[in-house]
Amino acid sequence: MSRRKKVINNTEIPQPQIEMIARCILPDILAFYESEEGQHEFAEWKKQQEREREEAAASITA
Repeated sequence: MSRRKKVINNTEIPQPQIEMIARCILPDILAFYESEEGQHEFAEWKKQQEREREEAAASITA
């Protein structure tokens, strides 16, 4: 028996429309993140997230 995750949709957009849009854009998102440019941007984003975490931790301890 397969379990599905509980859908959290706090918008007025019907869930089937959200899923239809997601199915349309997912291939483009995957292609971008598999590309060299996408991997570079993701690495930069991860570095930025780490800097923000470090800054937040430093402000808590200060």
